[in-house]
Amino acid sequence: MAKLKSTKPAANPVMALRLPPESSLPASIRAVFDKCVEKLGFVPNVLRAYTLRPKKFEPFRVYNNELMLGESGLSKLEREMIAVVVSCANHCHYCLVAHGAAVRVMAGDAVLGDQLVTNYRTAKLDARTRAMLDFAWALTVSPATIGEADRDALRGAGFTDDDIFDIAEVVGFYNMTNRLASAVEMRPNPEYFSAGR
Repeated sequence: MAKLKSTKPAANPVMALRLPPESSLPASIRAVFDKCVEKLGFVPNVLRAYTLRPKKFEPFRVYNNELMLGESGLSKLEREMIAVVVSCANHCHYCLVAHGAAVRVMAGDAVLGDQLVTNYRTAKLDARTRAMLDFAWALTVSPATIGEADRDALRGAGFTDDDIFDIAEVVGFYNMTNRLASAVEMRPNPEYFSAGR
């Protein structure tokens, strides 16, 4: 009797779906990978995952960079903290590991990074940061309950309406990426686990 071929993809260190060989990728994507290796020493698996849909690679990368690194009343660290808290609420392994590492490195504080990954309420946070993360958590776990009182709490903590939009946009983006990462079983790069420790 002939053996049936398995439809399960071969082991993949990036995610549970098959990716095209790197040699088949457009030169523009390979150039981004080269820059990542030059700057970080590795290519984040979230970028490798997007090679499955090459036309979406550049829009995702540009939007992510603008959201997390572009001009905002929120610091880069605050945006990373939001990403971690949203990912904690969603139990997103990839994003908890990757953005937890970013918080540890940017804050120079491994304890803070680990507290945010497990339960941000255990961290010693100033009132502004606590209000921001309370809003991020609420918008993630019960978005339909958000109202003017929630926005007023942010204003009372010193956030402008532009800042509130930016907080909400970061929360929305990471709710999307958490779901994508979970759906395809995206795996964190090994380098993230030891970063900032």
